[in-house]
Amino acid sequence: MARKLTLAFLKTETTSGSVLGLAALAALVVANSPWSADYFAMLKSYLPVSIGDFTVSLTISDWIKEGLMALFFLIVGLEIKHEILKGELSDPRKLATPVIAAAAGMIAPAFVYLKVAEMMGGPVEGWSIPVATDIAFALAIFAVVARGLPASLRIFLLTLAIVDDLGAILIIGAVFSTGVVISQLLMALAGLVLIAMLARGFRLGPPLWTLGFAWVWYFTVQAELSTSLAAVAFAAIVPIRPREPGHKSPLKSAIAVLHPWVAFGVLPLFAFAKAGFSFAGLSLDRLLSPVAIGIALGLFFGKQAGVMLAVFVTTLLRIGKKPTGASWSEIYGVSLLCGVGFTMSLFIGALAFPGALDSPAQVDVKLGVLTGSLASALLGAWVLARASGRRTIAARRAALAETPSAPGDAVLPAISEPEAPLPEPEPADSGPASGGEGGEPAPQPA
Repeated sequence: MARKLTLAFLKTETTSGSVLGLAALAALVVANSPWSADYFAMLKSYLPVSIGDFTVSLTISDWIKEGLMALFFLIVGLEIKHEILKGELSDPRKLATPVIAAAAGMIAPAFVYLKVAEMMGGPVEGWSIPVATDIAFALAIFAVVARGLPASLRIFLLTLAIVDDLGAILIIGAVFSTGVVISQLLMALAGLVLIAMLARGFRLGPPLWTLGFAWVWYFTVQAELSTSLAAVAFAAIVPIRPREPGHKSPLKSAIAVLHPWVAFGVLPLFAFAKAGFSFAGLSLDRLLSPVAIGIALGLFFGKQAGVMLAVFVTTLLRIGKKPTGASWSEIYGVSLLCGVGFTMSLFIGALAFPGALDSPAQVDVKLGVLTGSLASALLGAWVLARASGRRTIAARRAALAETPSAPGDAVLPAISEPEAPLPEPEPADSGPASGGEGGEPAPQPA
């Protein structure tokens, strides 16, 4: 059952990954076209929404990031919960591997950036930029190129990316945040606890689940926290067992309803809103700046080194296990995709080096993020595509080996021709000439 659910995800995301890529390309074209001013003005315009006494006023860009993307993180949280309780991650050692790999995949890029800054005399403030992984783009690339690879690889990447994303959010909160509104946070937690208690004792309908999620989301926004935290926390309280025999569990029902909308609506909108940035001011000489080199090397070398080393060490020490059925080359391909920082790295870069979009620091950040993410995406896609091709060829060869070459071969058994004529049978009263298989002499009576 766990495998069927994962394969259903892969089938949908293979197509949606292509849609997301087209949306990102469209964003880059529009952002560097005569309509660029209208594009950026639209994303920065505020859209207030009021329901009774509750009012939220966010820019369209933030509505997509904090509003619609909360549904994406809810889906991710639901799938991870399913895998932890009933799927690939139900083995604690398999859960430990992506968690440890995520931590190592954040430490290594920061270390690479700081070493580059030390050697080249660059600013150290950008150390947090290459630690992030763009979970949406990484999963989209994987879905497009990794057909035929074990579903455990996707679960590994999904878990690693969500832990990485939560780590990046904690860094943003600790380093760049102005503080958390405790009273609003307590209101969000109260709603979360109330829904969890009701779900344990009663069969809740979709309207109540929707109202509960809206409550937790609203007060998370008012608390000035990332709504991805609220979404993952809310996923943890959704029951995985059906209330009545023969019915879907609330978890599976939520995934079935939300996933197509998220895959073909939320993620393409996110890509169109966040992937568009202007190439104005970009030049090759800025690519050799300490900030650009530190970010690019951190994303490309730091990420893959940290993730691969963590997986190897945890497997060697038996602390964890590598994904079921996956080869080391396939895990390496996934570790490369973790270097796709893109929108998350650009977001942290804007916080680390505040200023105009065409300021030298922001130009360096864009060049570093674009170079590191593009190199990681291309090499990761190539490695995984080759691995997928090898598995496809091996499967075809195995199928051909099992398939008879002619229709008659499937009916008639194979008969080997004897090397010499068979001897004439001896008279019955003379006794057998050979009694064992292979022509061994029969034992003589004493």
